[in-house]
Amino acid sequence: MRFTNSLKISVGGLRTNKSRSALTILGIVIGITAIILVMSVSQSATDLILAQVQGIGSRTITVEPGREPRGPSEFGAIFTTSLKDREVEAIKNPALVRGVQNVTPTVIGSATILFRGETKNANILGTTPSILSVFKIQPEKGSFFTATDVRSRASVAVIGSEVKKELFGPSDAVGETIKVGTRNFKVIGVFAPLGQKGFFNIDEQVMVPVSAAQRYLLGISHYNFILVEAESEAVVPRVARDIELTLRELHNITDPEKDDFHVTTQADIVERVGTITGILTALLVAVAAISLVVGGIGIMNIMLVSVTERTREIGLRKAVGATKKDILTQFLLESVMLTLVGGAVGIVFGATLSFATSIALSHFLGIVWSFSFPISAAILGFGVAASVGLVFGIYPARQASLKSPIEALRYE
Repeated sequence: MRFTNSLKISVGGLRTNKSRSALTILGIVIGITAIILVMSVSQSATDLILAQVQGIGSRTITVEPGREPRGPSEFGAIFTTSLKDREVEAIKNPALVRGVQNVTPTVIGSATILFRGETKNANILGTTPSILSVFKIQPEKGSFFTATDVRSRASVAVIGSEVKKELFGPSDAVGETIKVGTRNFKVIGVFAPLGQKGFFNIDEQVMVPVSAAQRYLLGISHYNFILVEAESEAVVPRVARDIELTLRELHNITDPEKDDFHVTTQADIVERVGTITGILTALLVAVAAISLVVGGIGIMNIMLVSVTERTREIGLRKAVGATKKDILTQFLLESVMLTLVGGAVGIVFGATLSFATSIALSHFLGIVWSFSFPISAAILGFGVAASVGLVFGIYPARQASLKSPIEALRYE
């Protein structure tokens, strides 16, 4: 019997029991939908994280205190005070670290901001004027503080758009005095709405000279991290290596495993983000795939019931010349077609839910969550669906092909 004939007979068999066929593929539809949704949302999340990471430029190198955490027990190491003024000066020294354009020592904290009875909890970023080059930003109104302000610990501040909106409303903020913690700061600049830059939401920041933040707001003499901007992308690996060697010599460290700092480039962060999201996606897909196994078992059970119900049909076909191969092909095709239809429906549902999820996340989180539909997800969906149909359809098809035509025709 030709393959086309077997295909027509299989389609006819499925159309005879439409309701049962639809319920049979439900497990496959749910499984494929879950896989598509997980892969799509994961890809969108990865794109969002990478866009934020790359927001501080591919030439930026981050130096942080403490050994790089390699597990939950080592996260306490990042709170060391190993980065101070001498480390900043060493990194700035061209004889020690070549190819450096800007060095930006930074501290971070939070404080309550007060202005004429209006209060807001805001993030404090103590920094230097070179942060403008790193983030590629400029105040929309007023100006940024200068290197002289940093040296003199001037009590001046540049605020983000959200801080300005909540404290000042439509009125002008430049020239006004706000209380940050327990100290008064004069607002000299306001940023336009800029959103996320790296791991910082500029709209929610209050930027002050790093020296003023250390002395008046945080009471510390060390830095939380140092941003180093290289002259070009090409020299980033060399600059990062020079910083490591310089700080090890400065701290009398001979064993890299005992570093009290860690240096990270944007390429390192991108690679780590990709690795982490890839592992999480694989785990979630594996969990979603369990429903496919359940769906496959359901298809096998239904196909066995179908074989029993159609025993006389099998006997009649064999009596008029159908071979074991013909019967096997017919029932195997029915199983595969069921799962392929389930896979197609699952892909459509998965894409629709992914799109709806991206809209919902963008609305409720207030971020640009782009819709992403990886082609690999659709290919995986069809491939898995066909495989499930093939694997779980073999046993019922074989049982049908082995039936004796004489016994089958006598079956009641």
